[in-house]
Amino acid sequence: MAERSRSWLVVLVALALLVVAVLVSLSVGSNHLPLGRVWSLLLAPDDSLEADILRNERLPRTLLAVVVGAGLALGGLLMQTLTRNPLADPGILGVNAGAGFAVVLGVALLGVVSIWGYVWFALLGAAIAAVVVHLIGAMGGAGVPTRVVLAGVAVSAVLTSFTQGVVLADREAFNEFRFWVAGSLEGRGWQVLGCVAAFVVVGMVLARIAAPGLDALALGEETGRGLGVDVRRTRTLGMAAITVLCGAATAAVGPILFVGLAVPFAARALVGHDQRRLIVLCAVLGPIWMLAADVLARVIVPGQEVQTGVVAALAGAPVFLALVRRRRIPAL
Repeated sequence: MAERSRSWLVVLVALALLVVAVLVSLSVGSNHLPLGRVWSLLLAPDDSLEADILRNERLPRTLLAVVVGAGLALGGLLMQTLTRNPLADPGILGVNAGAGFAVVLGVALLGVVSIWGYVWFALLGAAIAAVVVHLIGAMGGAGVPTRVVLAGVAVSAVLTSFTQGVVLADREAFNEFRFWVAGSLEGRGWQVLGCVAAFVVVGMVLARIAAPGLDALALGEETGRGLGVDVRRTRTLGMAAITVLCGAATAAVGPILFVGLAVPFAARALVGHDQRRLIVLCAVLGPIWMLAADVLARVIVPGQEVQTGVVAALAGAPVFLALVRRRRIPAL
């Protein structure tokens, strides 16, 4: 009971931090809006320039950061649980590379330039990459935590090479890809938010359905079967959730690295290994991470804006290095 109360206290504190992060994101930018003015415009919008900036730029961008952060964090959590590998991440395991390659092909071959086209191609690419990495990692039997990571690195390298070849050969694909690949929330409006949010909500539902089976599966497939878990169903639900969550998030803002690795790591340190608690906490900590990275991206270089993906990667890389430097990479 005490552990459960502590977990809910952690979630409540995280929710409070999320509210603060949202308000700061709405306030900070090239046109600074005081927090009091932000609050008044949210409650009673008017026809001022500040209201227009808040309504059409800051608010959709902030909400998109919340949605993308939750999607990437939950995707990373599910990957780590399914592979029993603390190094699993949508970027490391090839999902981002698969989504990016599919988007480039869509632009080069079919002239796709809309968010709807990006999402469908990214979902397809993410799904194919996830299945290929899983199949390669499973060769020779399960139980080696680094095998899937190595398969993901290899698949990512191949897909990245193909992507570079396409963008060098097609000018239009290059022009679209160079803005997308940096990982940025700038210029994304309500249409992008609505499209991506629908997919992320579906992914969250799938993750919640799979959660009870994932708790048992984290102990190993044989143990999971002994506890009555339908391993195939649980893996299928988990992989479907990963594909939808990471594919949609990557389609919207480009590849954002290490969020799916660092956030689940922090969540486990706070509430343990219960999947239902981890899903809730990751859905809160992921947005906080993305919002913090996005705010820093706006102010870290005076007068300019750095891509959010760069800041998020710089923040998450130390966590990855800390895990790698352990003498033994433990299975979850």
